[in-house]
Amino acid sequence: MVLSKLAALNSLPPEWPDDLRPAIRHEVAASQRTLVVLDDDPTGTQTVHDLPVLTHWSVDVLREELARGTETFYLLTNSRSLPAQDAQQLNRAIGQNLTLASRLAGRAMAVVSRSDSTLRGHFPAEVEALAAALETPFDGWLIIPCFFEGGRYTIGNVHYAAEGDQLIPAGETAYAQDAAFGYRASDLTEWVAEKTGGQIAASAVESISLDEIRRGGPSRVAERLRHVTNGRICIVNAASYRDLEVLVLGLLRAEAQGSHFLYRTAASFVQVRAGITPRPLLTPGDLDLPATGGGLFVVGSYLARTGDQVSHLLDQPGIVAVEAHVPALLGGGRSQEIARCAAAIDRALGADQSTALYTSRELITGDDAASSLDVGRRVSESLVAILHRVTATPRYIVAKGGITSSDVATAGLGVHRAWVLGQLLPGVPVWRLGPESRYPGRPYVVFPGNVGGPDALARIAVDLGVNNG
Repeated sequence: MVLSKLAALNSLPPEWPDDLRPAIRHEVAASQRTLVVLDDDPTGTQTVHDLPVLTHWSVDVLREELARGTETFYLLTNSRSLPAQDAQQLNRAIGQNLTLASRLAGRAMAVVSRSDSTLRGHFPAEVEALAAALETPFDGWLIIPCFFEGGRYTIGNVHYAAEGDQLIPAGETAYAQDAAFGYRASDLTEWVAEKTGGQIAASAVESISLDEIRRGGPSRVAERLRHVTNGRICIVNAASYRDLEVLVLGLLRAEAQGSHFLYRTAASFVQVRAGITPRPLLTPGDLDLPATGGGLFVVGSYLARTGDQVSHLLDQPGIVAVEAHVPALLGGGRSQEIARCAAAIDRALGADQSTALYTSRELITGDDAASSLDVGRRVSESLVAILHRVTATPRYIVAKGGITSSDVATAGLGVHRAWVLGQLLPGVPVWRLGPESRYPGRPYVVFPGNVGGPDALARIAVDLGVNNG
């Protein structure tokens, strides 16, 4: 049922009173393990800072990163854009490379399969493939989809998405109607049963309650986790970062005593598990922007929230609108449409005007999940093709939507290794592009499709400068 957000959160037991980040930092350092985060789209960096994100994962690349002693790094897999079988194959290959690279580097690791806080993604397919390839006898999988910056809470095993002052069960939101990853259950034990086709019954799924976390603390969590065995799935309830601190400290203590877990999570967990201390939002002064030039916004997400954000962005004086017509991109006029859009962007950026390249807003889907993913892939490839035709250099780049931001980074900008600076808005990370990329050193804003209020894109345009000529 729909809940009042304030009433629901106020009805919970008081949070654990102690700041556990220093103890977590101590445990992370003592473990001498690198946390490797496989991110199924680039938005998973939305709670972290001062760490690398890699877009290549050969054994040599992974061995080098592990040998550096890097405490945490991300691998941008973009597996959410792939059919399930391809996502499995990709995770299998990465798991095998990680296993070998870990041996060669002499560095142990823990692995996160980071996915969507609104439960869209290839579960359990890619997690099964990853677990098998890592060759680790996992005692359990931990399911932790909370993401507080985006208003995602798990209470009483039910996962909620905040909309205004209400908490909506995830299965009743628009996200659950996703053409590729739709679902019905909001209770995560039932969601596991639904996603596994009944192979795992809801009654067989473990869970750690908020009562255990807030009243029992890390010792209770460690005790509960030590009794999760035989590869069972365990749901973690959490309604605040302090809840995650309690969980992570108990988790690290259980692992220090020999337990092994694979984590399937949203973004908030990574910050705490990595022992990262939150920092304030970035300011334009933190980005080392050139003095002149226009920014480039690339929008591929079709969520209703994105449509509102695009409308507000285009209302800003000085923003040049370039609408890419999706029917043309999917049909016989693709080449002409790509050339038209690229020329318009070049003219605007050449005049130091900020530019918004966005897909026409009518959602086009296929007849099934696979064909819908294929439509999304073809549209994203077209946006990348437009970028390849652009010759002007933007002052900064903003990509809106998970698949879009991944394809723009890897195929459009040639990123191999970028550095996560922090967040420009809550849940909106900024990368510094690497020297190998098309625009070395430029800020790249990775804007998730399901994050931000109606004026979020417009705020970025205003804060970073609409027209700096």
